[in-house]
Amino acid sequence: MRWAMVKAAIAGTVMVALAFLIPLGLMVQQTARDRAFTAAERQAAALGPALAITTDQEAVSRAMASTDAGARERLAVHLPGGVTVGTARTDNDQLPGSANQGWTRTVRAGTVRVDGGYALLQPVAVDGGGIAMVEVFVPNSDLSRGVGTAWLVLSGVALALVAVSVAVADRMGTRIIRSARRLATAARSLGSGNLSVRVPVEGREAAGAPEELREAAYAFNAMADRVVHLLAAERELAADLSHRLRTPLTVLRLNAAALGEGDAADATRHAVSQLEREVDQIIRSARRQPEDAPAVALGCDAVEVVRDRVGFWSALAEDEGRPWQLAGDEAPAPVPVQRGDLAAAVDALLGNVFRHTAVGTAFAVDLLICEDAVTVLVGDGGPGFTDPAAAIRRGAGHGGEGSTGLGLDIVRKLAQGTGGDVTLGRSAVLGGAEISLRINTRTEVELPRQQRRRTGRLIRKD
Repeated sequence: MRWAMVKAAIAGTVMVALAFLIPLGLMVQQTARDRAFTAAERQAAALGPALAITTDQEAVSRAMASTDAGARERLAVHLPGGVTVGTARTDNDQLPGSANQGWTRTVRAGTVRVDGGYALLQPVAVDGGGIAMVEVFVPNSDLSRGVGTAWLVLSGVALALVAVSVAVADRMGTRIIRSARRLATAARSLGSGNLSVRVPVEGREAAGAPEELREAAYAFNAMADRVVHLLAAERELAADLSHRLRTPLTVLRLNAAALGEGDAADATRHAVSQLEREVDQIIRSARRQPEDAPAVALGCDAVEVVRDRVGFWSALAEDEGRPWQLAGDEAPAPVPVQRGDLAAAVDALLGNVFRHTAVGTAFAVDLLICEDAVTVLVGDGGPGFTDPAAAIRRGAGHGGEGSTGLGLDIVRKLAQGTGGDVTLGRSAVLGGAEISLRINTRTEVELPRQQRRRTGRLIRKD
């Protein structure tokens, strides 16, 4: 924008300068020409009194020598009868009328083009009633005297005007750009999560900003305040809704305590306790102010998390008679995501298997570890996806009672946060649905998705 304003200022100033300075320069050139011929006419008129008294050649020569043009040999007098006194630049053929028979009073002054300039011819009445022709030579140097200097001065004025306009445009552009960059920086900061950022609209920092950018700054600040209020209301709503779950959770905990002993009872009590902890964590997170949030270590071992979550779901798989298998968990696989987020994503994938397939349907979890990504594959032997695009769409919720359509969206957000992705397809081994969660371990560069095929394994639990 700054360079565009400078170019516009240069173009406008040059156009205005040319519109005024070129006619002015031509006028100066014409003035110099008129000035030279006027001076020549004065030199010719100076001989009028002497020629009116006598036409003697010696007397005329003395009169010519007393003038500036005569002293510089630029003056000549053509007397009646064809006699010429002085240095003439014209021939008789160039003179008006007849130089041999004498000129009449109807002959008027004029100019004749000669070598090196012009000759001014001025008729003058002489002694005896005749007409003499006074010739004054005007060289080209007199016609252009001072014109070159005038053009230089005018060019300097034009350059000065352009420089001043560029300086003014650059100054204005700097103020506009500074204000625009300040607004853009604040927008990026707000987008990165800094809810306290505001654009100054008063004081020294906002001085010189255009009124339009001031209005944009006011609108930005109002938007930021609105975002803060909406987020606060959302946190309060999340806290209130989570608090409503405490009553049914209390009932579940009491019922779980009455189940007695056994693996199923222990698993139920563990699940209720974990659910209570999750609800408490949601309430604390919702009530916590953004600036009070503690620093969270970003990163976990994907193998450890997947092994833990598969072990949790294995108890329910045993009860429902589902064969299952976990493969690829031999070596650690660090990923740049929080442990809780990855656990929630794995729970969403495994929960879909139990929710959308019949009891006794087999499933498998595979981990594929490479240099730049970790892929979690969850496949089952169910009917598969009839519409994969709709299944991953947020809030679609076509899974029947209890389905919100948010599970796969949570998985997708986790993958995209690292530059990875989620793909839905059909399992080549089990024949049902297969979901691939790819997590990039190098998040600074978004790598292209690599197509991987899994070798067939017999899904069987001994």
